[in-house]
Amino acid sequence: MMSIAAGVAPPWPSMGSSDEALVEGCLAAREEAWSGLIEKYKRLIFSVPLKVGLSREEACDVFLNVCARLAKELPKLRNATSLTQWLIQVATYESFRAGRGAARSFEQSQATLINEVSADTGKHPDQIIRQAEREQLLREAIANLRPPCQRMMSMLFFEEPIRSYEQIAEELGIVEVSTGFIRRRCLQDLREQVGRAWNR
Repeated sequence: MMSIAAGVAPPWPSMGSSDEALVEGCLAAREEAWSGLIEKYKRLIFSVPLKVGLSREEACDVFLNVCARLAKELPKLRNATSLTQWLIQVATYESFRAGRGAARSFEQSQATLINEVSADTGKHPDQIIRQAEREQLLREAIANLRPPCQRMMSMLFFEEPIRSYEQIAEELGIVEVSTGFIRRRCLQDLREQVGRAWNR
C-alpha cells in the first residue's frame, strides 16, 4: 500500500463509507481506504472469537489472520456487498480452528468442524454469524446518527459496565434530567436507521 502524503487526502470516513467505496480504494492501493476498512470492521472481527469463547490474546491472533486473508483475497471478492458476511464467516471458522488447535486444517470437512465445535461450545456457527451480522448492522446504523446520539447509543449497547444516567449526562455534557428524553429520541432515530438498512 502506498503512503499518503500529509494534506493530500482527507481521512477516510470509515463507518460512513460504503463497502464498495472502501474496497475500490483498497484495490487502488489507497492506504487510507485500507485503514478505513479495518476501522469499520475491527470490532466485528474481534467480537467473533470472543463469542466462541477464545481469550483476548487468541482473539488478536484471529483478527490478524482474518486481516491477512482479507488483504490476500480482496481482489477476488466479486461483490463488495457480501463483505460483511464474508468477514463474519472467515472470522467464525478461524476462531473455531484456533479453538481446535493449530494442527486442525482449515480445509477440513465443514460439516465435521461444525458438529465438533457445536458439541464443544454449544454454539452453532450460524448462530454466531447471525448475531455478528445484527451487531454490525447496529454499529452501522449508530454511525449514521448525530454525534451525541452515536456516543449515547455506543455507551448503551457496546460498552461495559452499563453507565448510569448520571455518568452518561456527565460524559455528554448534558443535564441529567434530560438524559431519558434524549435517549428515547436517539432510540427512535436508531430504529429508523435500522429499518432503512433492513429494507435496502
